[in-house]
Amino acid sequence: MNRKLTILSLLAVAALILTACGSPTPATEAPAGAPAETEAPAATEEAPVAGPVVLKIASSANITTWDPVASFSTEAAYLGNVYEQLLRINPPGSAEKYTPLLAESWEVAADGLSYTFKLRSGVKFHDGEPMNAKAVKASVDAAVARAGASFIWLPLDNVEVVDDSTVKFNLKWAAPVDLITSSLYGAWIVSPKALEAAAADENFWADGKSYGTGPYMVESYTPDAEIVFTQNTDYWGGWKDGQYEKVVVSIVPEATTRQQMLEGGEVDLATALPVENLGTFENNPDYTVYKEPSFFNYVGFFNTLRPPLDNVKVRQALSYAIPYDDIIAIGASGLGTQSYGPVPAGVFPWDDSVFRYSYDLEKAKSLLKEAGYENGGFKIRLTYASENATEEAFAPLIKDSFAEIGVEVSIEPMSFSQQWELAKTDPANAQDMFLLLYWPTYSDAGADNMWSMYYGGAESPFLNVTAFNLSYWKSDAYNALMDEAGSLTATDYEGSKAKYVEAMKILVEEAPSAFFFDTMAVFVVPNSIEGFQYNLNYPFVPFFYYDVRPGG
Repeated sequence: MNRKLTILSLLAVAALILTACGSPTPATEAPAGAPAETEAPAATEEAPVAGPVVLKIASSANITTWDPVASFSTEAAYLGNVYEQLLRINPPGSAEKYTPLLAESWEVAADGLSYTFKLRSGVKFHDGEPMNAKAVKASVDAAVARAGASFIWLPLDNVEVVDDSTVKFNLKWAAPVDLITSSLYGAWIVSPKALEAAAADENFWADGKSYGTGPYMVESYTPDAEIVFTQNTDYWGGWKDGQYEKVVVSIVPEATTRQQMLEGGEVDLATALPVENLGTFENNPDYTVYKEPSFFNYVGFFNTLRPPLDNVKVRQALSYAIPYDDIIAIGASGLGTQSYGPVPAGVFPWDDSVFRYSYDLEKAKSLLKEAGYENGGFKIRLTYASENATEEAFAPLIKDSFAEIGVEVSIEPMSFSQQWELAKTDPANAQDMFLLLYWPTYSDAGADNMWSMYYGGAESPFLNVTAFNLSYWKSDAYNALMDEAGSLTATDYEGSKAKYVEAMKILVEEAPSAFFFDTMAVFVVPNSIEGFQYNLNYPFVPFFYYDVRPGG
């Protein structure tokens, strides 16, 4: 969701090395008859006291809240090092799908209607409270009630405390709870004392408290200036020599400045460097540049409530009039691939059998003629999030191309919050075309992207509980396939995917949206840093501090 991305600034830190020097004792007169005094040995300096091993990062993420329950934005870059879920989903292609975190093992009922997790013993929260079944229940209950991503728990009926180390999730319908519990949002396990304190004080989380079980704790937080993390010395995973004892993340709004600080050695890692300067690092043997598929893709909703966009042939015509390759080249600096529908490549239930529109102006003109709009002759109001530079770059390409088929486009930038509020509260007078950057909350774009953006509600304008189906489109056939696919995910993975793909083909043919491109994730990592591994499933946690360490 175009949960807006903002940028942190950065301050450098210096390690303080203390040295201690020995000093000679003042000479005193020896008493008569005393043996001759031997010469005192020369004073020597003691070895310097080693400072902590510090990782310095220039990050492009910002803090909207330190509340791990309410979190639904880029602060996940930090919360992912402070809090833990029951499970972590591994990168695509891994030998095992999950890494057990706070759960050591789990069992699924044959009907998929319950999941039982055996919890790791001896784990404590940062405040010393025990992590147990009651704590898990309290965290999930809080997420159901008020999480930014509370909708991931829609299948949940209740959480049952079986015993101190066993928790059972009972469901209304079969759903992949193992996948849901690995979510980046709405699945952190939090100290019950912190949840109680936050319920009594709405400002409880304002100053960067940390009440997780993760390997790092927040030591200090200065808004718009600096975040310092320190080791949780009691971390259940243990510590090895060479792991970072402290991590300092600070604010630098300009991407070019972050680049300069990385190249100058002021920081060890930096995120969101200028795309146009990547060649500098690709040609430098001291760095490795990773370009990987990402969780994100761009779509453009058509307002299907307003003529002529209520005509499927008009929507198809406009889909053929989009210059996909130019949009990727200019809007994404070439770092993207044309989408196969609304599911990013590499994420369930992506499938390359889904149709993709090509750039074909003659086909677009032919479809407009069939729809009764020969030579176009209508206007479109296109809105995009003013803070999104990619949308700003490619919106004019759509305008110019639509003009080739006689369709006039007016481009209207506005803040994402204004854009979304307008679209969901006044569909009849909202945009004709709404550009949106979207990503799944957890690694199931059928349950999120396909459902959140295109599952039609009961009554016009067909908004569902996420209020992100902003084409206001509803297809009973699509809804029915989505219902069936969602009910099969936990018990028949391949059957579920087949239903989702069938639904996606309906969606693309009906074209309530234009499907532009999947983005790519880019990381520049100095070869002096070891242990970096990209995990597509956690797009806002570029670095897990526990895994990286200084190189030899």
